[in-house]
Amino acid sequence: MSDWIAIGRRAGAGVVAHAMRGATWLSAAQAADEAGALAGLGQGDGKLVRIGDGTPDALPAPVLPKGGATCPALTQDSPPDVIGAWVRIWIAGFLASRENWDGIICAQEGGISHWLHISADEVVSCQSFLTPRLNDALGGADCPDDTALADSLSRPERLAAHLRAAEVAGNAGALTGHLIGAELAAARAYWLGQQVAVIGDRLGYSGALRAQGVPVEEAETEALEPLGLQALGTRLGLAG
Repeated sequence: MSDWIAIGRRAGAGVVAHAMRGATWLSAAQAADEAGALAGLGQGDGKLVRIGDGTPDALPAPVLPKGGATCPALTQDSPPDVIGAWVRIWIAGFLASRENWDGIICAQEGGISHWLHISADEVVSCQSFLTPRLNDALGGADCPDDTALADSLSRPERLAAHLRAAEVAGNAGALTGHLIGAELAAARAYWLGQQVAVIGDRLGYSGALRAQGVPVEEAETEALEPLGLQALGTRLGLAG
Protein backbone atom coordinates (compact mmCIF):
# COMPACT_ATOMS: atom_id res chain seq x y z
CA MET A 1 0.00 0.00 0.00
CA SER A 2 1.30 3.47 -0.82
CA ASP A 3 1.50 6.08 1.96
CA TRP A 4 -0.07 8.77 -0.16
CA ILE A 5 -1.30 9.55 -3.65
CA ALA A 6 -0.92 12.83 -5.51
CA ILE A 7 -3.85 13.28 -7.87
CA GLY A 8 -5.24 16.06 -9.98
CA ARG A 9 -6.41 17.14 -13.41
CA ARG A 10 -3.68 18.31 -15.77
CA ALA A 11 -4.27 20.28 -18.95
CA GLY A 12 -4.23 17.96 -21.94
CA ALA A 13 -3.74 14.80 -19.87
CA GLY A 14 -6.99 14.19 -18.02
CA VAL A 15 -6.51 13.14 -14.40
CA VAL A 16 -2.98 12.17 -13.36
CA ALA A 17 -2.19 10.15 -10.22
CA HIS A 18 1.13 9.24 -8.60
CA ALA A 19 1.58 6.62 -5.89
CA MET A 20 4.17 7.62 -3.28
CA ARG A 21 5.68 5.84 -0.29
CA GLY A 22 7.11 8.54 1.92
CA ALA A 23 9.54 10.41 -0.33
CA THR A 24 9.80 7.50 -2.77
CA TRP A 25 7.95 7.62 -6.06
CA LEU A 26 6.29 4.31 -6.95
CA SER A 27 4.18 4.63 -10.08
CA ALA A 28 1.91 6.88 -12.12
CA ALA A 29 -1.31 6.53 -14.09
CA GLN A 30 -3.63 8.81 -16.01
CA ALA A 31 -7.22 8.51 -17.16
CA ALA A 32 -10.22 10.59 -18.10
CA ASP A 33 -11.45 10.72 -14.50
CA GLU A 34 -10.25 10.21 -10.94
CA ALA A 35 -11.66 6.70 -10.59
CA GLY A 36 -9.84 5.56 -13.71
CA ALA A 37 -6.54 7.10 -12.60
CA LEU A 38 -6.75 5.46 -9.17
CA ALA A 39 -7.65 2.14 -10.76
CA GLY A 40 -4.63 2.48 -13.03
CA LEU A 41 -2.37 2.77 -10.00
CA GLY A 42 -3.77 -0.46 -8.59
CA GLN A 43 -3.55 0.98 -5.08
CA GLY A 44 -6.22 3.54 -4.38
CA ASP A 45 -6.34 3.46 -0.57
CA GLY A 46 -3.52 5.87 0.32
CA LYS A 47 -3.93 9.40 1.68
CA LEU A 48 -4.97 11.67 -1.19
CA VAL A 49 -3.08 14.90 -1.82
CA ARG A 50 -5.03 16.86 -4.39
CA ILE A 51 -3.04 18.79 -6.96
CA GLY A 52 -4.92 21.87 -8.12
CA ASP A 53 -7.58 21.95 -5.40
CA GLY A 54 -8.05 24.82 -2.96
CA THR A 55 -7.82 28.59 -3.26
CA PRO A 56 -4.89 29.58 -5.49
CA ASP A 57 -1.89 31.15 -3.77
CA ALA A 58 -1.26 34.74 -4.84
CA LEU A 59 2.16 35.73 -6.16
CA PRO A 60 4.69 36.17 -4.78
CA ALA A 61 4.38 32.76 -3.17
CA PRO A 62 6.58 29.82 -2.14
CA VAL A 63 7.13 27.28 -4.91
CA LEU A 64 5.30 24.70 -2.77
CA PRO A 65 2.53 25.26 -0.20
CA LYS A 66 3.49 25.33 3.45
CA GLY A 67 0.93 22.81 4.69
CA GLY A 68 -2.44 21.16 4.24
CA ALA A 69 -3.41 18.29 1.98
CA THR A 70 -3.55 20.14 -1.35
CA CYS A 71 -1.24 21.90 -3.74
CA PRO A 72 -3.29 24.71 -5.27
CA ALA A 73 -2.60 26.74 -8.38
CA LEU A 74 -0.89 30.12 -8.36
CA THR A 75 -2.57 33.38 -9.28
CA GLN A 76 -1.43 36.90 -10.12
CA ASP A 77 -3.39 40.14 -10.16
CA SER A 78 -1.33 42.17 -12.62
CA PRO A 79 -1.16 41.08 -15.31
CA PRO A 80 -4.02 38.67 -14.49
CA ASP A 81 -2.81 35.10 -14.61
CA VAL A 82 -3.29 31.58 -13.28
CA ILE A 83 -0.47 29.05 -13.21
CA GLY A 84 -1.49 25.40 -12.89
CA ALA A 85 -0.54 23.45 -9.77
CA TRP A 86 1.41 20.86 -11.77
CA VAL A 87 3.72 23.67 -12.88
CA ARG A 88 4.54 24.20 -9.21
CA ILE A 89 5.46 20.52 -8.96
CA TRP A 90 7.73 20.78 -12.01
CA ILE A 91 9.48 23.84 -10.62
CA ALA A 92 10.03 22.05 -7.30
CA GLY A 93 11.48 19.09 -9.19
CA PHE A 94 13.84 21.35 -11.09
CA LEU A 95 14.99 23.11 -7.93
CA ALA A 96 15.45 19.84 -6.01
CA SER A 97 19.06 19.51 -7.19
CA ARG A 98 19.77 23.24 -7.56
CA GLU A 99 19.96 24.85 -4.14
CA ASN A 100 19.58 28.65 -4.11
CA TRP A 101 18.87 28.75 -7.85
CA ASP A 102 17.61 32.13 -9.05
CA GLY A 103 16.46 32.81 -12.58
CA ILE A 104 13.63 32.37 -15.03
CA ILE A 105 11.67 29.21 -15.75
CA CYS A 106 9.68 29.01 -18.97
CA ALA A 107 7.19 26.18 -18.46
CA GLN A 108 4.74 25.05 -21.13
CA GLU A 109 1.47 23.41 -20.16
CA GLY A 110 -1.86 23.08 -21.94
CA GLY A 111 -1.12 25.43 -24.83
CA ILE A 112 0.29 28.14 -22.56
CA SER A 113 3.87 29.23 -21.96
CA HIS A 114 4.56 30.67 -18.50
CA TRP A 115 7.63 32.81 -17.82
CA LEU A 116 8.19 32.64 -14.05
CA HIS A 117 10.72 34.60 -12.03
CA ILE A 118 12.15 32.31 -9.33
CA SER A 119 14.10 33.71 -6.37
CA ALA A 120 14.75 32.35 -2.87
CA ASP A 121 12.43 29.37 -3.53
CA GLU A 122 9.56 31.69 -4.37
CA VAL A 123 7.67 32.38 -7.57
CA VAL A 124 7.98 36.16 -7.64
CA SER A 125 6.06 37.05 -10.80
CA CYS A 126 4.82 35.61 -14.07
CA GLN A 127 4.05 36.56 -17.64
CA SER A 128 2.15 34.03 -19.75
CA PHE A 129 1.43 33.66 -23.46
CA LEU A 130 -0.94 31.66 -25.65
CA THR A 131 1.76 31.07 -28.26
CA PRO A 132 1.63 27.23 -28.23
CA ARG A 133 -2.17 27.31 -28.54
CA LEU A 134 -2.01 29.85 -31.37
CA ASN A 135 0.64 27.78 -33.10
CA ASP A 136 -1.65 24.75 -33.06
CA ALA A 137 -4.68 26.76 -34.20
CA LEU A 138 -2.82 28.32 -37.12
CA GLY A 139 -1.16 25.08 -38.24
CA GLY A 140 2.36 25.97 -37.22
CA ALA A 141 5.34 23.62 -37.17
CA ASP A 142 7.16 21.82 -34.36
CA CYS A 143 10.16 24.11 -34.68
CA PRO A 144 10.52 27.72 -35.82
CA ASP A 145 12.04 29.14 -38.96
CA ASP A 146 15.06 31.10 -37.72
CA THR A 147 14.68 33.97 -40.17
CA ALA A 148 11.02 34.48 -39.31
CA LEU A 149 11.81 34.31 -35.60
CA ALA A 150 14.48 36.99 -35.88
CA ASP A 151 12.19 39.18 -38.00
CA SER A 152 9.36 39.21 -35.43
CA LEU A 153 11.79 39.49 -32.51
CA SER A 154 13.03 42.74 -34.00
CA ARG A 155 9.64 43.93 -35.35
CA PRO A 156 6.90 42.37 -33.20
CA GLU A 157 4.43 45.10 -34.20
CA ARG A 158 4.20 43.46 -37.64
CA LEU A 159 3.20 40.05 -36.24
CA ALA A 160 -0.28 39.94 -37.81
CA ALA A 161 1.10 40.86 -41.24
CA HIS A 162 3.92 38.34 -40.91
CA LEU A 163 1.47 35.59 -39.99
CA ARG A 164 -0.71 36.36 -42.99
CA ALA A 165 2.27 36.23 -45.34
CA ALA A 166 3.38 32.90 -43.86
CA GLU A 167 -0.17 31.56 -44.15
CA VAL A 168 -0.44 32.49 -47.83
CA ALA A 169 3.00 30.99 -48.52
CA GLY A 170 2.05 27.79 -46.70
CA ASN A 171 5.17 28.13 -44.55
CA ALA A 172 4.39 26.43 -41.22
CA GLY A 173 7.88 27.00 -39.86
CA ALA A 174 7.59 30.73 -40.52
CA LEU A 175 4.26 30.83 -38.66
CA THR A 176 5.94 29.29 -35.62
CA GLY A 177 8.99 31.50 -35.94
CA HIS A 178 6.95 34.69 -36.05
CA LEU A 179 4.87 33.65 -33.03
CA ILE A 180 7.89 32.75 -30.91
CA GLY A 181 9.81 35.82 -32.04
CA ALA A 182 6.96 38.09 -30.95
CA GLU A 183 6.72 36.28 -27.61
CA LEU A 184 10.43 36.65 -26.95
CA ALA A 185 10.16 40.36 -27.74
CA ALA A 186 7.31 40.75 -25.25
CA ALA A 187 9.08 38.63 -22.60
CA ARG A 188 12.48 40.30 -23.03
CA ALA A 189 12.42 41.71 -19.49
CA TYR A 190 12.27 38.13 -18.18
CA TRP A 191 15.07 36.48 -20.12
CA LEU A 192 17.52 39.29 -20.90
CA GLY A 193 20.58 38.89 -18.68
CA GLN A 194 19.08 35.91 -16.85
CA GLN A 195 19.75 32.20 -16.63
CA VAL A 196 16.73 30.40 -18.02
CA ALA A 197 15.32 26.88 -17.72
CA VAL A 198 12.77 25.66 -20.24
CA ILE A 199 10.40 22.92 -19.08
CA GLY A 200 8.43 20.90 -21.61
CA ASP A 201 9.84 22.62 -24.69
CA ARG A 202 8.03 21.43 -27.82
CA LEU A 203 8.40 24.45 -30.10
CA GLY A 204 12.08 25.30 -30.01
CA TYR A 205 12.16 27.96 -27.29
CA SER A 206 15.53 26.72 -26.00
CA GLY A 207 17.27 27.13 -29.35
CA ALA A 208 15.68 30.53 -29.88
CA LEU A 209 16.98 31.75 -26.53
CA ARG A 210 20.47 30.34 -27.09
CA ALA A 211 20.58 32.23 -30.37
CA GLN A 212 20.22 35.40 -28.25
CA GLY A 213 23.14 34.37 -26.05
CA VAL A 214 20.97 33.24 -23.14
CA PRO A 215 22.27 30.34 -20.98
CA VAL A 216 19.50 27.75 -21.09
CA GLU A 217 18.84 24.45 -19.31
CA GLU A 218 16.20 22.06 -20.61
CA ALA A 219 14.08 19.68 -18.55
CA GLU A 220 11.19 17.35 -19.30
CA THR A 221 8.08 17.13 -17.18
CA GLU A 222 8.27 13.34 -16.94
CA ALA A 223 11.62 13.58 -15.14
CA LEU A 224 10.68 16.52 -12.91
CA GLU A 225 7.27 15.35 -11.70
CA PRO A 226 8.48 12.54 -9.36
CA LEU A 227 11.20 14.82 -7.94
CA GLY A 228 8.70 17.59 -7.33
CA LEU A 229 6.30 15.22 -5.60
CA GLN A 230 9.09 14.01 -3.35
CA ALA A 231 9.71 17.64 -2.37
CA LEU A 232 5.98 18.15 -1.82
CA GLY A 233 5.80 15.09 0.43
CA THR A 234 8.65 16.47 2.54
CA ARG A 235 7.01 19.90 2.68
CA LEU A 236 3.67 18.44 3.82
CA GLY A 237 5.22 16.08 6.34
CA LEU A 238 4.41 12.93 4.40
CA ALA A 239 7.94 11.79 3.68
CA GLY A 240 8.60 9.94 6.89
